[in-house]
Amino acid sequence: MSGLAVFYTRRMGQQREVADGLIEAFRRDGAVCVRGAFSSGDLAQVEQAIEQNLASPGERALIASRPDDPGRFFEDFCNWQRLPQIEAIVRTSPASAIAGELMGAQRVRFYHDHVLVKEPGTVQRTPWHQDQPYYNVNGAQTCSVWLPVDPVPRVSTLEFVAGSHLGPWLMPRTFMDNQAKWFPDGALDELPDIENDRSGFEIIGWELDPGDAVFFNMLTLHCAGGVEGPQRRRALSLRFLGDDVTHAPRAWTTSPDFPGLSEELEAGAPLEHPLFPVVWEREAREGR
Repeated sequence: MSGLAVFYTRRMGQQREVADGLIEAFRRDGAVCVRGAFSSGDLAQVEQAIEQNLASPGERALIASRPDDPGRFFEDFCNWQRLPQIEAIVRTSPASAIAGELMGAQRVRFYHDHVLVKEPGTVQRTPWHQDQPYYNVNGAQTCSVWLPVDPVPRVSTLEFVAGSHLGPWLMPRTFMDNQAKWFPDGALDELPDIENDRSGFEIIGWELDPGDAVFFNMLTLHCAGGVEGPQRRRALSLRFLGDDVTHAPRAWTTSPDFPGLSEELEAGAPLEHPLFPVVWEREAREGR
């Protein structure tokens, strides 16, 4: 196995491999596509979880498309404790092991889940942004997994600015009306106008088949297109945290929010809390 980083999925009793080149690309570019990472059983679980979430939205659910959009963009957050299918995916799928290997972490905590569904004909784009400025965490070892259950053409997939996770935090704004609801205006640099100067940036993205997934750092600039034709675009995103991530209480409501957490964890503390369970450990993996 020379030249390979190896991780295991205990549930399936199988050995899977992530090439060193993939790990290097994750650290260089801030985003990689892992082909065939998830089994048909994993995908069935994810699809059930998404449909259950659509049928029973949580308190953070929102419609992120305009009223006149011919489609619909549904989002919801932090449902793993009430929807057992989501918790099962977090604990039994290869997602946390792959994230741990890509981050080079000794221990991986689950941060939160995020369901994203663009129905056929949705024109609403997801604008360019970084995720971490919306959150209540500091640290470099972060990894989001974007796992679709439908085929995703290149025009509708996530796109990333390679290497942007190494640069500064940029101003988070509301997607619909461009308001600064998090950091005050002027506190962070504004996003560059990437869409009108695409040739000036190294933009990467992948057409995806079910079973493929994109893994990316929470500071990597990314966006996504709408959905053309009759195809749905259902995806579950799982967010994981590595060894150096700490609690960063904010004076504003983060997205998602964790009410009362700042009363239990001080600033700079590790996220040792039932909301953020440890789901993978390198020592445990290597001892199997």
